[in-house]
Amino acid sequence: MSRRLDDFKQYLEKMQQYEHVITLLNWDIWTKTPKLGQAAHIDALTHFSAEKFAMSTAEELGDMLDGLAAPEEYNALDDTWRFIVRRMKRDFDRNRRIPSDLYESFVRAKAESGAAWEEAKKASDFSVYAPHLQKMIDMQREVTGYTDPGREVYDAMLDEFEEGMDSADIDRLFEDLKRELIPLIQKISAVEQPEDERFQKYADVDAQKQVQWMLLDYIGFRRDAGAVDETEHPFTLSFSTMDVRVANHYYEHDPLSAIFSAIHEGGHGIFDQNVNPAYDQTVAGSCCYMGIHESQSRFYENILGRNKNFWIPVYDKLGELLPQFREISLDDFYREINHVKSSFIRTDADELTYCFHIILRYEMEKAIFRGHVPVEELPALWNKKMQEYLRITPENDREGILQDIHWSDASFGYFPSYLLGSIYDGMYLEAMEKEMEPVDELLAEGRISEITKWLNEKIHWYGSTRKLKEVIQAVCGREVSAQPLIRYFKKKYTEIYGL
Repeated sequence: MSRRLDDFKQYLEKMQQYEHVITLLNWDIWTKTPKLGQAAHIDALTHFSAEKFAMSTAEELGDMLDGLAAPEEYNALDDTWRFIVRRMKRDFDRNRRIPSDLYESFVRAKAESGAAWEEAKKASDFSVYAPHLQKMIDMQREVTGYTDPGREVYDAMLDEFEEGMDSADIDRLFEDLKRELIPLIQKISAVEQPEDERFQKYADVDAQKQVQWMLLDYIGFRRDAGAVDETEHPFTLSFSTMDVRVANHYYEHDPLSAIFSAIHEGGHGIFDQNVNPAYDQTVAGSCCYMGIHESQSRFYENILGRNKNFWIPVYDKLGELLPQFREISLDDFYREINHVKSSFIRTDADELTYCFHIILRYEMEKAIFRGHVPVEELPALWNKKMQEYLRITPENDREGILQDIHWSDASFGYFPSYLLGSIYDGMYLEAMEKEMEPVDELLAEGRISEITKWLNEKIHWYGSTRKLKEVIQAVCGREVSAQPLIRYFKKKYTEIYGL
């Protein structure tokens, strides 16, 4: 190993210590910190983030990257370290253009925005959050101007979350879905679907937490490398493959919400626990392509979790932990978890109408950054699009524009990743069933670990080292297409609703 590479690794270890503290502070802010303690945590988060940013843009790091990128030294590196050098040099060249005072202000503003969003959501009052959202829009636009000069701002933001997918690609895929799914949903809506009040009975929160662990264990989330907690908005956070944490939210009269959030976040967690551990503490680790990451959470939640066969081995256990399910047959349960109906809350939507929750948010983001719609007009635009796509109008901000956390930390461009993930899932399912037994059989026989192993080997192991289109080509052998997902939807819901 060259002296320069040795120095580089030591430098990365020091940077990682800052990242560890930043991650821990974020976890604590979103799960434990009392309201009056937020300010001190935000101060600490700002300090450590600024210190790490200074290290990530220091001339010392730039000199090391330049030396390691020179042909003689670069050719002596193995594939992993070549990737790390390439990615970090790209990020260095982009981030060094951001003024340090702007970066520090942005970190603080994000944390303050998150706190304001939570307060606004609880009060169902968009005005509390509006000035913070405006600041996020303005500051993200300014930062993107530095990192991606001369590039259309929203495409640059999309590229941050799914490198290689721009709005032209996304428009094509989403239009394919709209063309096929709107008529399908209209046919389903014509079928009488009475509400089943058995699913709104009181469910003890402690029992729901036991159900969460039962499901996490079942799908393959490792307890020795994982932890769970409670939060306003479910999320997953990773320190390394050895410490992956998921957080959930529990409703006393809607246990299905936490059940499927547990499976969803467990999918994220399984991904992060099964990346090549040699990538820990480097940019090769936890996958930074969010459509790929969301494809795993949504594969577990929907392709597997909303399949009747998933529940055959564990449904009795669910009834033991939440007794109301003893009174509900598996057939009725399956029908309920695939009940297609327009709903206000994205995270509680069925997998079919969920597509339009994401299309709505994608179009909102384009309206913000391309149409320059004023912040004060966003709630009305949100409600208009809800009526256009789902034929319902939110009664308040909590069930409307305030329901998601993502814009509070300027994660503009993230939302399309959810639906892109579902599109990839349709492709994975077809590829998996060409190589293995039918998924229905594997699930019914309690062999979900074989599915998890396939995903580990095909996708998880590689972390961030393969871009989206490389993953799809390696796993599916073709270009990205919405057609497999459309076929999945049509087959499944035609059978459920007897269309």
